Amino acid sequence: MSAEPARSGASPLYELIYSTLREQLVEGSLMPGLVLGEATVARAFQASRVPAAAALRRLHREGLIRDFEGRGFIATGDRASEPRRVELVEAGLRLPAMVAGKLQRRNQRDRIYPAVEHVIAAVLPYGRFQINESAIAEYHGVSRTVAHEVLTRLERTGLAIQDKNQRWYAGPLTPPLLHDHFEMRCLLEPVALVQVAASIDRAELETKLERARATRDGRRTLEKIERLERDLHGEIVLRCRNEQLRESIRRSQLVLIAIHHAFDLYRDAASIGLMIDEHIAILDQLLRGKAAAAARALESHLRRSLVQNTRLLENLGPLSDSRLFPYLTPIDG
Repeated sequence: MSAEPARSGASPLYELIYSTLREQLVEGSLMPGLVLGEATVARAFQASRVPAAAALRRLHREGLIRDFEGRGFIATGDRASEPRRVELVEAGLRLPAMVAGKLQRRNQRDRIYPAVEHVIAAVLPYGRFQINESAIAEYHGVSRTVAHEVLTRLERTGLAIQDKNQRWYAGPLTPPLLHDHFEMRCLLEPVALVQVAASIDRAELETKLERARATRDGRRTLEKIERLERDLHGEIVLRCRNEQLRESIRRSQLVLIAIHHAFDLYRDAASIGLMIDEHIAILDQLLRGKAAAAARALESHLRRSLVQNTRLLENLGPLSDSRLFPYLTPIDG
């Protein structure tokens, strides 16, 4: 069976997906019963669903894949096999070099991004910093392309900016900017909490509540405080169904990473205890099925936290050398 000529105007990515799948379907090298769907093909080739769907339609017209009772297609030679939904690379798909390289870069980017994000967010209250793209690449053992992709992603979150000379900068986090971020959180987090309240598993809430009580009654460390923050503001609030709402909230949460590091140095036991008690009250309302009350308690908690965090920001001491990573250079003035 010969491939039909490429259509005029067909995208190079569509042709790449089509020719790669066709070759391996003809030779029978893919897992028997493998389901080929738009989403799995798009993920494998780091593409959108549009070229993936076009390639699958052409393969279907040629008889290389067939319909079945579920969603997607199965290779025509696999009629006796049970449908199997696994990622295509795991099923034996050999990706072209250009796609494999792109996938490797994405994996490297996703691996180092959380660490770079945390480091940069943590220095924002201490002034303005230049970020060295090459130094990020060297520090993490990745290419400059990967480092650039990380910084571009940080730019989308608002943590980094690039000037007209292609230099990257971060900071400073000022009291007015902190106020703006908290105002966003006060407006949006209660809405997100109401959205997600009914879908939270009771056992999960009980576990988070018990962890908060244990932290209140035991030794309080930075790691434990950050865990409580993730429990409520991350794993519950950011589970809301509205993706745009989630991203807006997360952007305003990111700048507070640095403030967390000040717990051990600047916050007294009473202030920490009050914060934990507020978390406990919110979780308790959620367990009682009182989403509106939990949302009001969350807003109150955030508004009180703004005052406390502003005071902390205004009284931070100098940045310790241990947090000044080699890809950051302080900018005076």
